Amino acid sequence: MLMKITKTTLYSILMLLALLQVAEAREQRKFQDTRENLSTRSENLLMSALENIAQSRIDEALIELEILKIINPKFALAQLVYADLMTAKNRRITGFGNSHGKYSEQIKALRDEILARWNYYKSPVDKTLIPSSLIQLSEKQDYVLVVDQSRHRMFLYKNQNGLPVYVDDFYVTIGKKGAGKIFEGDQRTPLGVYFVTRFIESNALPDLYGDGAFPLNYPNIWDRRNGRTGTGIWLHGTPSEIFSRPPEDSDGCVIISNDDLKNLAPYVDVDQITPVILAKKIKWETKAEWKKRQKSFFSYLEQWRKDWESRDVDLYLSHYSKDYEGLGKNYDSWAKHKRRVNKSKSFIKVNLADTSIFVYPDGTGPIMVVTFMQNYSSNSFTRAYRKRQYWKMEEDGNWRIIFEGSV
Repeated sequence: MLMKITKTTLYSILMLLALLQVAEAREQRKFQDTRENLSTRSENLLMSALENIAQSRIDEALIELEILKIINPKFALAQLVYADLMTAKNRRITGFGNSHGKYSEQIKALRDEILARWNYYKSPVDKTLIPSSLIQLSEKQDYVLVVDQSRHRMFLYKNQNGLPVYVDDFYVTIGKKGAGKIFEGDQRTPLGVYFVTRFIESNALPDLYGDGAFPLNYPNIWDRRNGRTGTGIWLHGTPSEIFSRPPEDSDGCVIISNDDLKNLAPYVDVDQITPVILAKKIKWETKAEWKKRQKSFFSYLEQWRKDWESRDVDLYLSHYSKDYEGLGKNYDSWAKHKRRVNKSKSFIKVNLADTSIFVYPDGTGPIMVVTFMQNYSSNSFTRAYRKRQYWKMEEDGNWRIIFEGSV
């Protein structure tokens, strides 16, 4: 007796075959790309499903979404799109997650996430370009993170013999009110150059922060000088019951999936080593443009060092802004101090090592953050310490030091 095969049974068989094909393909390329973790696979499957929907290949999209639901059941976006496609079998839908009930806000947040991921998928960055903020990585800075808040994307770059080279990128959540933190509680994500200070294990945190957190040094000296307040700006994971959060859903932190956090952790060095650039919108440049700007910025630092060694106080002070504040002194008291101590110097030797240079992203002012190991010696004093300077481009077009101090 022949068994009657219904449409449902046929669909289940096709689903099983598709799953087997995907599993076989995944096994074949298991070691081809170690960075394709759960988060990457999930996003790639979702984007492929959306492409199929756009091309009216609904059955193919349903198969991909079924697979996605199996490998990542916490991915709410997949559930939303799948539910809408199933609804579309019975009636016409005009958009993802059409809802006017008590869940309308949550549905809107999911739609926003779909849009953020889709927009980047359709217009990815040219991986040969370099974020303009990355002027020079120190020898100890193996990696740097750059966040484009307008695109809800974080980029990981590797220090390859001084050249920043693209490694990976991740979907991120930023503050509920967007970018540009000013005061405590404004639910905005800061803009600027920051550094990771430590790692906090998940067992020391509420579940809200996911599988751990990397606190940043916000507010830094430039934030405090400009009256920006607030604390606790972290790069952290998601609660255990969810996979990702909407594009603008934090109180100011940068949030990535727990899967991405785990894969990112080996690249992050604490103790203010790994830089994190928080930009509203990344400005990109070619390798040739990057080299030209690097040479220009480094010339200012090198001239400052040489003029210090020359013991010509006027030349040395020409590198400092009249708005300078640092080491407990303003410009006038700093100038008076240097003129006094230099009288007793028969020689000054200054060596800089492990130097990094980053420029604040567009929209935050022409500020350059320079960090280095300084070895100073003279006929009466010797000292080695890690110094950080903030240089500002002033009205005459020259860069001058507006703050410096030890790290």
